[in-house]
Amino acid sequence: MTRVSGQVWVSLISLGGVALGGVLSYLVQHRPQLSAERAEERRQRTAVSEARRAERLALLERFIEVSAEAERAAYARPADHEPTDPWFLTTSDTMNRLWVAERLIRVQFPLPVHEAARAHFLDLNRTVWEGLPEGESVRDHLEANRLAFLDVARESVG
Repeated sequence: MTRVSGQVWVSLISLGGVALGGVLSYLVQHRPQLSAERAEERRQRTAVSEARRAERLALLERFIEVSAEAERAAYARPADHEPTDPWFLTTSDTMNRLWVAERLIRVQFPLPVHEAARAHFLDLNRTVWEGLPEGESVRDHLEANRLAFLDVARESVG
C-alpha cells in the first residue's frame, strides 16, 4: 500500500475544515433567515387582517349611514307622492345606495350578517315605499331588525 504523503493529509484536513466551516456557516445563517421570513409572513398576515377589518368597518358604516337616511325618508314620507316629487327623487337615490350597500355586505361578511342586513333593508324598503298602517310607529316597526343587524355585525367584527 502506498503511503499518503504529509502534504496530502494537510490538504485533506484543510478541505475537511473548509467543508465543516461551510456547513456551520450555512446553519448559522439559515436559522435567522427562516425566523425573519416567518416574522415577515406574520406581519403581512396581520396587515391584511387589519386592512380587511378596516374595510368591513367602513362598509358597515356606509350601510348604517344610508339606512339612517332611508329611515328619515320613511319618517318624511308624504301621504301621496309622484315620481317627480323631490322626496321621491331623493328617496330613490337613497334606496339605490342602500341596495348596493346591502349587496356589498353579502360579499364581505358571513351569511348571518347579510341575512340581518337584508331583513333590515326589506323592512326599510317596505316602510319607505308602502308606508305603515295608521297609528303604527316607524321607529317601533324598524327597531327589531335594526338592532338584530347591529348585534350580528358587532359579533362579526369582534
